[in-house]
Amino acid sequence: MTTMAALKTQTKWLSLIGIGEDGMGGLSPAARTLLAQAQFVIGGARHLALVGPLAAPSMAWPSPLHDALPEIVARRGTPLAVLASGDPFFYGIGALLTRHVPTEEIICLPAPSSFSLAAARLGWPLQECRLVSLHGREFTRIVPHLQPGARILCLSWDETTPPRLAAFLCERGFGASQITVMEAMGGARERLCTLRAADFALSDIDPLNLVALDIVAEATAKILPLGTGLADEWFESDGQLTKREIRALTLAALRPQRGARLWDIGAGAGSVGIEWLLLDPLNQAIAIEANPERAARIARNATALGVPHLEIVTGKAPEALKALPPPHAIFIGGGASDPGIIDAAFAALPSGGRLVVNAVTLETQALLLRCFETHSGDLVQAQISRADRVGGFHAWRPAMPVMQWAWTKP
Repeated sequence: MTTMAALKTQTKWLSLIGIGEDGMGGLSPAARTLLAQAQFVIGGARHLALVGPLAAPSMAWPSPLHDALPEIVARRGTPLAVLASGDPFFYGIGALLTRHVPTEEIICLPAPSSFSLAAARLGWPLQECRLVSLHGREFTRIVPHLQPGARILCLSWDETTPPRLAAFLCERGFGASQITVMEAMGGARERLCTLRAADFALSDIDPLNLVALDIVAEATAKILPLGTGLADEWFESDGQLTKREIRALTLAALRPQRGARLWDIGAGAGSVGIEWLLLDPLNQAIAIEANPERAARIARNATALGVPHLEIVTGKAPEALKALPPPHAIFIGGGASDPGIIDAAFAALPSGGRLVVNAVTLETQALLLRCFETHSGDLVQAQISRADRVGGFHAWRPAMPVMQWAWTKP
């Protein structure tokens, strides 16, 4: 059993205490002791009300939260308690605090997260659920998780989230899915209501809620495939689109890794950057596009496909690249023959970074041949043919061949 003597040292001055709707009654003896010893307490207004009245001075979190950081750092070495909902390191304040206070100076005593409480109420194995937060995040991030048979636990922004989710499911062909709205879990006001998305009619929903989704797909459901090479029809385009088969080859050549950042130069419809983000929720991508209309189209595609966090830079490379955070990989799908672009990519990549360039025109293909001769790497050519009608018969109609050069920086 963890004792206060083991927890409390001279260097651990910040106590990060998870709290539930049951307030003081749900806190462990260790958490209560740390709270009583604190000379200053910070938390949400709801948290402070759950533990009040307090002997020590207190402060409710301001908006934005960052405005409280100087107050916290200024009290370094003095016992201070921060109250947070549930587990502070699960979509909570913990990550923000550890960017400003060393972890060696923090004691964290988490409470069950709302996700854990929801899984316990429903009897769902937590490791088999998709855990999503829409609290302060873009709503369409839910899109990649809408898979047949999926169980999703979704942290709401407020009381408007459950009906919005129900309507969204119906629009995409998931109206038979079950929605469970779970309000104020762990406290006296806890309430659970389950109904089909198509029948959703709840009112007076508590702003503090989590939504559990048991996904049922109808025959017409819009299900985002899990593999690379989405059908071209998923993307709005003016024709400047890396086609499905070439896109799959391109993503394979880029060798994506978890949490890596991609520069998609000459992004067109944004398809490569969008699929890069769909591969892992920690991935990052920046689409660089000189044409403002195409840049706006990229934003619409990213939102529709559930990756609204795709960063879009409207500008012409290489000038538009100068202020960007460094990439782990670069794809050049358009404009590779423009002066300075490939040189800028060489300079921006770190050792081990990956560069992939696609070319259709003979002039750009000649440039890639010279790059291959100078730097080695992999040089391949791919041509896709599709069956098409020729009179009363069918024949192969070939697309233009694409040359691809892929290179890893030494």
